[in-house]
Amino acid sequence: MRWLLAIFVILFVSLALQAGLVAYAGYVLLGVFAVSRYLARAWVASLHAECSISTDPREIDDVLEIIVTVRNDGGLFIPWVLVEHALSEHVLILRKLTVNGRRLKVLALRARGEERLKYRVTFHRRGYYQFGPLHLETGDVFGLHRRHRVLTAPAFVLVFPRVLPLARYDFASERPIGEVRLQNRLFDDPTRTAGVRPYQLGDPLQRIHWRATARTGELHSRVYEPTTLAGATILLDFHAAGYPARKEPHRSELAVTLAASIAYAVAAMNQQVGFASNGRDATERIRNEAVSEPEFASRGSARESYEEKRASKRLKPVIVETRRGYDQFAQIRETLARLELTDGLSFTAMLLEIAPRLPRDATLVVLLPQVDIETSVALGHLRRRGFAITAILVGMADDGSDARVVAHGRLLAERIRDVRFVNTEADIRALGSRAATLIPTDYAVAAKLD
Repeated sequence: MRWLLAIFVILFVSLALQAGLVAYAGYVLLGVFAVSRYLARAWVASLHAECSISTDPREIDDVLEIIVTVRNDGGLFIPWVLVEHALSEHVLILRKLTVNGRRLKVLALRARGEERLKYRVTFHRRGYYQFGPLHLETGDVFGLHRRHRVLTAPAFVLVFPRVLPLARYDFASERPIGEVRLQNRLFDDPTRTAGVRPYQLGDPLQRIHWRATARTGELHSRVYEPTTLAGATILLDFHAAGYPARKEPHRSELAVTLAASIAYAVAAMNQQVGFASNGRDATERIRNEAVSEPEFASRGSARESYEEKRASKRLKPVIVETRRGYDQFAQIRETLARLELTDGLSFTAMLLEIAPRLPRDATLVVLLPQVDIETSVALGHLRRRGFAITAILVGMADDGSDARVVAHGRLLAERIRDVRFVNTEADIRALGSRAATLIPTDYAVAAKLD
């Protein structure tokens, strides 16, 4: 628009001064401006693209190949077009993946011709990744006009977190008998006899109580207490305040790997398992609105049309209900893959909201990056309501012994005695061995004195 205004000023001045050569130059410049504007619009309107990408879920270290085909469906030769397949700058800064190839390239397209853009990405961390859409920029050779288009729908790829095998699972081994009434009787524990009843058709022979049978002359069977292992509900504190930037992304990824590993161990035993967190689901930051404008006047406006939303005011927890089922672990793993840090909902507020929905016959396995007073009091309230609680403090090795002692002391003050530490993936593998995961004796003594 400024160029057009300048041309009209030149023409007006030249006509007023009766400068013929200047007026002629103004007319030529006006013609070039009009032709350039027409060509820029015609070129950008004739561009079309297709993206070939597999959206199947991936594992860490998997390689994904992306092929983008750009076509010129018009009858005019396009001397240049800048092609960029969008990828979040946040992902590149954090080095969540490695790009091999060129996702940004300048092409020259003949009439009815096509060119390809091909590159590969290697995933280094779990997450929910957005690839695309395709941003095209072209214009006249004089640089008077720039036109932009956003083509192809974005594709989303889910990368699962790593799952490590646990040597043992003993989070409920010290639960007192009769602490709560089980909502679902899952299995009987043959080491805990609850009583004797008359024999019923279908009772196995090992249940028969021979002394009572001999004394009464009728068959009697033993009745066992239900097993103390009744599954787990995993609670993950994913508030950004608990994950300092200098320890990221190691601590948050370790917490997610720990949650996925525990969920797998419980599901493998055919026990009920659930998950809840105050983090954010990555699908909430995805722009689902369709691009309404076919063309854009600037690169900034085109980028704004497809850029992911980083800000979030989410105040609702992410929940996978605690139940048994073959698909429970798969659902929890997908949720963990999309989970992101947020500063919207505190862990204490999440506990207050979900407490009425937590089954009391499942152990609460709480994963914490830090323990403030509000968190310890909230967990103590749940313990007094009859919940069995295991607290696992994640990544506190670099916080110093004082921080570990304070955290353990606050939990101990609320009579939460099963407290463990995980600082590396090796600690996750040895999590079932209480000697390897419990707080050292000198720390425990100091915590009692705190």
